[in-house]
Amino acid sequence: MSDFMNHRVSKSIIFIGLCCLLGVKAQAQTSLTVRAQVSLLTCSPSDKAAYTLYGHTAVRVRDTTGIDVVFNYGLFDFSQSHFIYRFTKGETDYVLGACHYNDFLMDYQMRGSEVYEQTLNLTQSEKDALFQALIVNIRPENRVYRYSFFYDNCSTRPAAMIERYVDGHIDYEGYSNAHTFRDEINRCTRDDPWLTFGCDLVLGCPADRQMTLHESFFLPANVKNAFSYAKIVRSDGTSQPLVAATSVLVESISDDEPEPAMFVTPLLCGWLLFAFAAMLTWMEWRTKKYFRWFDVALFLMAGIAGCVLYFLCFISVHRGIWPNVSVIWLHPFHLVGVACIAVKKLNKLASCYHLINFAAILLLPVVWFAMAQHLNMAFIPLILTLWMRSGYDLVKKKICK
Repeated sequence: MSDFMNHRVSKSIIFIGLCCLLGVKAQAQTSLTVRAQVSLLTCSPSDKAAYTLYGHTAVRVRDTTGIDVVFNYGLFDFSQSHFIYRFTKGETDYVLGACHYNDFLMDYQMRGSEVYEQTLNLTQSEKDALFQALIVNIRPENRVYRYSFFYDNCSTRPAAMIERYVDGHIDYEGYSNAHTFRDEINRCTRDDPWLTFGCDLVLGCPADRQMTLHESFFLPANVKNAFSYAKIVRSDGTSQPLVAATSVLVESISDDEPEPAMFVTPLLCGWLLFAFAAMLTWMEWRTKKYFRWFDVALFLMAGIAGCVLYFLCFISVHRGIWPNVSVIWLHPFHLVGVACIAVKKLNKLASCYHLINFAAILLLPVVWFAMAQHLNMAFIPLILTLWMRSGYDLVKKKICK
């Protein structure tokens, strides 16, 4: 995915990259020499942060004249005003930057990532055209672009630039990726069940369709794999492999002992909550008491989470989130129910709310099956907890205040 979000770079690194570019631009007025090489760099995922779980892609240009620069479409600045809000809404701006090859490599060595280099089998004119296009693209008026996690990121842009400046077209025959967006996301987050839970919650039905070949390029590893199969079909009908040579620039650094599996998972927490709610419900039935505080806390949390989900579905411009079946059981209207539950005089309205919530969740499996959206197993105990509490309100005969 680029790095979900991509390659984090501080202001100082961006500044260094742009300063480095000034030296490149001075030499870019002439063509590259015949010994120049253009390559695709692919950095393996690391577990340093959520945005490094997906890896990274960049373009390296080097020449005997002293040029050795890496063009990086994955720069963003956390200090930008309203960054979190804009990121959540899907209005994050990313920047094309450049830095010296050694600086780029050192950054990923420190992360413990493996770095692959695929030297491209381009002609002299193709190398020069691509290099000049990157120089134009990095100008202040051109270098900013609107980031899209699935469709326009640090991985898709380098692949598109290379395809654009090939004389002919690139044939990816032999490469296939029959996965969905969610399959690929969950593969990257498989060691972090909480992140997987969050992604499954916010990603809707569009994430469960099979990707096209170019859509799969949102992940750096997929670009690398596709390029290894690809051939350049020239305008005269001749063809040759896109990749002339592949090398490992940095070996991955891994601990001798694997990290222990996470014990406190969303699924465990969900079933513990369900068990606690079931115990309280049984106690209410036996003692004829009503633990109002529990329903207030439960539906308050569901309502707050629903506000976030509804913001992502109906206000943000993220693609792949709507339609989302989870809005049926997790929505802001739970907050209305909280108000009715908390005020004793509104018990009748609270019963109406519980009836509607009970019926909506009862229909949820039908909708889920019809929409063919992936169901995270950790959702089940949470949904059952909400359903049980609303259902019990409809059958209890006495509420002791």
